[in-house]
Amino acid sequence: MAAQGRGSANVAVVLGVLLLCTLVAEAAVFNVGDRGGWSFNTNSWPAGKRFKAGDVLVFKYDATAHDVVAVSAAGYKACAKPANGAKVYKSGADRVTLARGTNYFICSIPGHCQSGMKIAVTAA
Repeated sequence: MAAQGRGSANVAVVLGVLLLCTLVAEAAVFNVGDRGGWSFNTNSWPAGKRFKAGDVLVFKYDATAHDVVAVSAAGYKACAKPANGAKVYKSGADRVTLARGTNYFICSIPGHCQSGMKIAVTAA
C-alpha cells in the first residue's frame, strides 16, 4: 500500500513539472519597438499585439542615452518617475516579465517620455 502511494506522488510531481514547463514554454518574447528598439515614438508599438502575463519584453537601447522605468498609471500619464521605489533598468538590453494587468514603462530622461518614449502594455 505504501508503494502505491509513493507512485501516485511521483506521477503527480512529474505532471506538475510538465505543466510548469508548458506554461514557461508558452511565454512569448517581444522586442519593444521591434527592430528600432526602445526609442522615441514607441508609445504606439503595443497596438494590435496580444500579451499574456509571463511574456517577456526586451528593451534594447543606448544605455548612455536612455533608461526604462516601471511606473504606475499616474506616472505614465504624467511622465514622472516616482521619488523612490521605482524599478529602473539601465543595461541597454533589459528583460522584463509582464504581470497580469496593465504594465507601464517610461524613459525618465527629461523630455524623452513626452516625445513618446513610453508604453502601456496590458497582459491577459
